[in-house]
Amino acid sequence: MNHLPYLRTFLEIYRAGSLTRAAERLGMTQPAASGHLSALEAMLGKPLFLRQARGVRPTAAADDLAHAIAASLDHVEATMSAALARSHWLTGTVHLIGPAEYLSARIAPLLMPLAAEGLRFRIQTGNRERIYAGLDGGHADLAVTASRPDPQRYGFADLETERQMLVAAPAFAARAKGRRVTADFLAALPSLAYDETLPLIRPYFEHVFGEWPDMQAIATAPDLRILLGMAEAGTGWTVLPDYICADALATGRLIDLFPTKTGPDNRLYLVWNKAALRHPRVVHVRDRLLQAIGRASPVRVGDPAR
Repeated sequence: MNHLPYLRTFLEIYRAGSLTRAAERLGMTQPAASGHLSALEAMLGKPLFLRQARGVRPTAAADDLAHAIAASLDHVEATMSAALARSHWLTGTVHLIGPAEYLSARIAPLLMPLAAEGLRFRIQTGNRERIYAGLDGGHADLAVTASRPDPQRYGFADLETERQMLVAAPAFAARAKGRRVTADFLAALPSLAYDETLPLIRPYFEHVFGEWPDMQAIATAPDLRILLGMAEAGTGWTVLPDYICADALATGRLIDLFPTKTGPDNRLYLVWNKAALRHPRVVHVRDRLLQAIGRASPVRVGDPAR
């Protein structure tokens, strides 16, 4: 008797914490998922989950089984999917989610050859909360995020590192000529930020000046490309990742206000819903993106059970 489908269903329920959510991720009905679980519990002679009002809670036996099989089962499925990807003409849709600016600048140009192979893409953008909600809900197969994922819940690999840079237009930067660039000096000048909490600016100030910024931005926009355009127009100074402002710096549209001090680095991750690795197209896209951006193969991090 082939027990693998029962084990895959069990592992997905264990990771999702819900029969309904697991069934959706596996593309099966809830009664079918419940049947798989009941059959496995009958074989083992013990319950694996306690039913609750909202979802299920794993028993000690479920914890033991998940830790025993997760790595091997994930490896087998990923290996089979990769082999199928190499031997078949791939079709279907891959769902991506991440920051709009990074997807636009770094990921979108890499999708053209994949689309030419027959794949379709559905791309969503959003902040950290929306990115992880997409992965958890099975609405996203692959995601890009600057927050380190929970290794118990997601598969992920290092993508690349972005450096934060303090920039302004040449005419605006002229105000700093001959002046020492300090936190107080910058606070007295118009600034541009992602939102009122000053993301990017806050960690830059803490890293470079050893203090948090005491200021209110003259303008905020939840898209770094808008801040880039406003900075180029001379509206104010801002802090941007190097991949966003590299061309503007190279062509002189922006100036690095503090070239003698290196800004903080952020690690970017490619994250995947582990259940999505059953689909060869997802493994294929994941590996191609990692290879194209500079990683020859995925890096598994942490406890694979969840």
